Amino acid sequence: MASIEATSQEQGIRLDVLLTNRFPELSRSHLQKLIADRLVTVNGKAAKANYKAQAEDNITITFPEAKPVEIAAEAIPLDIVYEDADIIVVNKARGMVVHPAAGNYQGTLVNALLEHCTDLSGINGEIRPGIVHRLDKDTSGVMVAAKNDRAHLDLAEQIKSRTASRKYLAIVHGNIAEEQGIINAPIGRHPSDRKKMAVTFSNSKEAITRFRVVERFVNFTLVECKLQTGRTHQIRVHMQYIEHPVVGDPKYGPEKKRFEIEGQALHSAELSLKHPVTGEIMVFTAPMPDDMINILKQLEAIKREEK
Repeated sequence: MASIEATSQEQGIRLDVLLTNRFPELSRSHLQKLIADRLVTVNGKAAKANYKAQAEDNITITFPEAKPVEIAAEAIPLDIVYEDADIIVVNKARGMVVHPAAGNYQGTLVNALLEHCTDLSGINGEIRPGIVHRLDKDTSGVMVAAKNDRAHLDLAEQIKSRTASRKYLAIVHGNIAEEQGIINAPIGRHPSDRKKMAVTFSNSKEAITRFRVVERFVNFTLVECKLQTGRTHQIRVHMQYIEHPVVGDPKYGPEKKRFEIEGQALHSAELSLKHPVTGEIMVFTAPMPDDMINILKQLEAIKREEK
């Protein structure tokens, strides 16, 4: 069960939209089903999805008991950074899908977690137990999963409120002139290619990425990116938008492949959060993977030759 109070800024917003904004780990369709099943109350009474919220409304969601998970547990090796009774932090390998989806129900991080853990949270239902946030298939690095519903709701709120901090390392095309900068450009579904995202002002959401140049090479730059929002493909779309696409990116980068890497040279290097139970501030890191290190070695060699 989860209870929230509507703020004055949320007055007039549809109930399903408000809940989608407050609980980004839950899909709007999932929340609409909970509302339709009368599991969402406003001031103690069941409400409809199109109910317009009023300031100080007390909204309660009662989550049904999780159904038995039908996804197969698989003995897939995990690089575990940290684990306790409430959370598990892993260094996800490039090429591993986070959660099952149509046509891809095996070999995912969720399959591996189900083998390793017996107590993942069930808030996301059958398809994504424990998953609070995600990394793209071909993005490596540190991410957290929740082992119980209390931890799940708390971590999701931290990500929503931006109190949890995520830093990424990316190798991008071209030389970025500035030492640092902010990309503030809304992201939504690509108008013509539904498998891609794009900077657009139509049906989009606020997206903010901070970046800092770590090192410059000949025609390439290593950057650190910090997410202030968490949109799908955010860093990849934003770097393409400023004409510095991520190396190896199959969706947003140049077609010609320059280096040996399966997917984009993007790595989740650091995740900081408050422990959902103890309140302790924790910082988790994952070392840069070998494929990105090898690219940097090649770029460093070219840089020396140019001097």
